Amino acid sequence: MRVVIQRVLNASVEVDQKIISSISQGLLVFVGIEQDDQEEDCSWLTNKIIHLRIFSDKEGKMNRSVLDMSGEILVVSQFTLHASTKKGNRPSYIKAAKFDSAIPLYRNFIKQLQAVLAKPVRSGIFGADMKVNILNDGPVTIIIDSKHKE
Repeated sequence: MRVVIQRVLNASVEVDQKIISSISQGLLVFVGIEQDDQEEDCSWLTNKIIHLRIFSDKEGKMNRSVLDMSGEILVVSQFTLHASTKKGNRPSYIKAAKFDSAIPLYRNFIKQLQAVLAKPVRSGIFGADMKVNILNDGPVTIIIDSKHKE
């Protein structure tokens, strides 16, 4: 699994011109699921994201996690995170998991985040055409890949 995490002041997701999910200060997590991803990838990423210290403390140092500051999380599926641009100019998405195998992992990932955060985790609609509105804070954007553990 590959995630792009953005520290946000607020974020929302629109489908068919209706806001379906929104958060205030916290993390927007774009998640791409690869063909061979497993439950262990969800668990590892959940632990990493929840404890990632990218929020400022009283001294202005990035020393606090989303958990420490009671922030919110919005998860949005994004298969394009597994785009390969090695050949030509048209990206290939061959590594991205198919809908039937990806959606259970996507749901499990949200469920695990919610269990640790101890509050609702908002989400987009898997596979939908979404419009994502972001007010990035910093900007702070982190990319993490569970296969490389970085």
